[in-house]
Amino acid sequence: MRALLIGTTAVLLLTAYTLALFTLLAPLILLKLLTRPLPPIKPLDAAVVALADTWNRLNAAGLQWASSTRWQVHRPPDLSQHAWYLVVCNHQSWVDILVLQRCLQGRAPFLKFFIKRELIWVPLVGLVWWALDFPFLRRKGGASGAQDLATARAACARFRALPTSVMSFVEGTRFTPAKHEAQGSPYRHLLKPKAGGMMTALDVLGDRLDAVLDVTIFYPGRVPSFVDVLCGRVPEVRVHIDRQPVPATGDGQPLAVTGVQAWLAELWQAKDARFKQLGS
Repeated sequence: MRALLIGTTAVLLLTAYTLALFTLLAPLILLKLLTRPLPPIKPLDAAVVALADTWNRLNAAGLQWASSTRWQVHRPPDLSQHAWYLVVCNHQSWVDILVLQRCLQGRAPFLKFFIKRELIWVPLVGLVWWALDFPFLRRKGGASGAQDLATARAACARFRALPTSVMSFVEGTRFTPAKHEAQGSPYRHLLKPKAGGMMTALDVLGDRLDAVLDVTIFYPGRVPSFVDVLCGRVPEVRVHIDRQPVPATGDGQPLAVTGVQAWLAELWQAKDARFKQLGS
């Protein structure tokens, strides 16, 4: 009964503040649509980010109100909202996004994700993601793969205008035991990392990036779902954020794909061990 009451209240509050903020965002989205062929307009992009960040803060407050979540977070002390970061993280649940936003809010620039093209049709939120310049990718091979690369490059080029945290779930999908087994993953707690999205970000933003933020998320007990968030069933979250130098060759140029794959393999080996430590 308590979970039903919390869940109903959470849905009503989420709907109310989403509609209120979208009302403020709608004219900015229209203006972005009209000026899309032009280079990024910093004040316009900053206004869109500010309203979207308000939505994220309300989501974080709602999560804390509903669940009274206990947080164990380790992060570098020298993070800055005026820097450019590439953020990589293990992926277990939709809740990971809320956790990332909560842990980096006010300490790093607004997070921007590579997301599936189908999500542009999510009511209201899809339009906001478009206005935030999130790259919408088909994630297929062939001609679609080439179009994805062009889309990602164009989005990353726009990210140069304002400090940004470019987020990539480099496993490409959420972890499940079935996927882990099907992959034959060499990691005990993780899927194999993929270098594609990271390569694009490094290619376009490599000279602008200040660091890579390696985030490991662990949920004691079981991995929560979005319904668990709404119903107040996220008792504890443990997060470790490690600052890494941007992978580059000796002359400062981005690594080739094989170099990035090797870099990710080493990073994932350490992350696998850290995941175990977070669970102890």
